[in-house]
Amino acid sequence: MRFLLFLALFLLAASGAKASERFYDADVTELLGDPGSIIRVEPMRGAPMGASAFRVLYRSQDRKGDAIAVSGVIVVPKGTPPRSGRPVVAWAHGTTGIARKCAPSLRPTVFRTMHGLRDFLARGYIVTATDYPGLGTAGPHPYLVGVSEGRAVLDSVRAARNFKNADASDRFALWGHSQGGHAVLFAGELAREYAPELHLVGIAAAAPATELGPLIKMDLPSITGKILGAYALKAWSEVFSLSLANIVLERSTLVFDRLSNFCNETYGQDFSILLAEQPLEREGFLAVDILTVEPWARLMRENTPKRETRGLPVFIVQGSADTIVHPNVTANFMRDLCRRGTPVSFVGIADGDHDASAIRGAKHAARWIAARFAGRAERNSCGSPLTFQ
Repeated sequence: MRFLLFLALFLLAASGAKASERFYDADVTELLGDPGSIIRVEPMRGAPMGASAFRVLYRSQDRKGDAIAVSGVIVVPKGTPPRSGRPVVAWAHGTTGIARKCAPSLRPTVFRTMHGLRDFLARGYIVTATDYPGLGTAGPHPYLVGVSEGRAVLDSVRAARNFKNADASDRFALWGHSQGGHAVLFAGELAREYAPELHLVGIAAAAPATELGPLIKMDLPSITGKILGAYALKAWSEVFSLSLANIVLERSTLVFDRLSNFCNETYGQDFSILLAEQPLEREGFLAVDILTVEPWARLMRENTPKRETRGLPVFIVQGSADTIVHPNVTANFMRDLCRRGTPVSFVGIADGDHDASAIRGAKHAARWIAARFAGRAERNSCGSPLTFQ
């Protein structure tokens, strides 16, 4: 019965996506304009009390620098803005899938998945939430392709600045979970050159995908890891025009292709039930070790965050029981940041799984971001043992 209910909800969501597709389509003439300029905008229902929400289609650039359209959401608190404008928090979501219909802005649940939203709005901040390229808009979706994700995040802030009803300032913070943690770390690397008119105050990440090679290797034995690995390979094959013929086992090709069309927001709960009897749960799908075969190994290195935050402070929250982004990988990444002189504030969630880092960590991220906007000093966790509470 639970499976049938999930399947019905999935089909309902898919049919709802089709009803809104025209909003997400942009022709060549509509792409003319600066990154972050708005193509179209429409009001959304269901915003938290005391705020207004808008679905937005804005201009950005892909990894090659070509003009593209990206969709997302802008949530604006009501009331009189400060003279300097409202600060902006750019939220970057975790994995939802790689198919066009998997855009969070297509879903009525989008506001519940923007972790910390109510807290940020209560503090008077605008919150932007990019879908990333290829979700909502035409694909392919550059899943875990750092430059593409990072530019889409930064251009969501520009879109808020260009939205006349928002009164956005040039000061912003980044906050993302999992894939979104990967995206905000890349956005932090790119910000100074790509968006020099904006002032970034800090980068907050919950269970960020950092060392892609080790993470994929650790995750592949689990069904959830197989799902995420399949997403990455399928997306990269399309983004970088690479063949999967010698990478994916022939017997797994059909399931592999079907998998790429499913959306996933719950990391292996109802979604794993849908796939419980599929071959990927019983056997692997890789014909080679992609950590050593080119160009896949190089792509993993290139799309691993470079630990170059240019002195900007970083906040990291990690669950101790996370089996998707493993705590030791996050700890190694944090130690590298510290060695490079980056001030890092760490919060550990005891017995927290992958989702808990964002759900339970949002209040900590909101407090840390508020301190950054206020210019207050924050505890530096570098040099201290990592603790989970």
